[in-house]
Amino acid sequence: MNEFDVMGRINQLCHDRSWSYYRLAKESGIPYSTLNTMLHKTYVPTVPSLMKICDGFGITLSQFFNLQDEKAKLTKRQQTCLKHWDALDEQGKELSLAYMEGLAARGKLREPQ
Repeated sequence: MNEFDVMGRINQLCHDRSWSYYRLAKESGIPYSTLNTMLHKTYVPTVPSLMKICDGFGITLSQFFNLQDEKAKLTKRQQTCLKHWDALDEQGKELSLAYMEGLAARGKLREPQ
């Protein structure tokens, strides 16, 4: 059985989002010192800690352990949207979602009946 590189995956997800470890700590609610210990002393996080990290990234545990590139199935424009989405904080995500919903509703109003 192959071992899954948990710490490598966390590093990859931070890199993909251009996040610092400080940002991950803030988003996940894990103290920076605890996260730093995990990352630099080869300490593998517990399941509850890993769940907090996944919440911080906005992904599920299943997505964390899935190494297949789901983004490869998306168009370039969709990938760009997700890249920008991943860089936003929670307030930015809420605002952008509200904006997109408004645009979608506006488009529905213009469709011929």
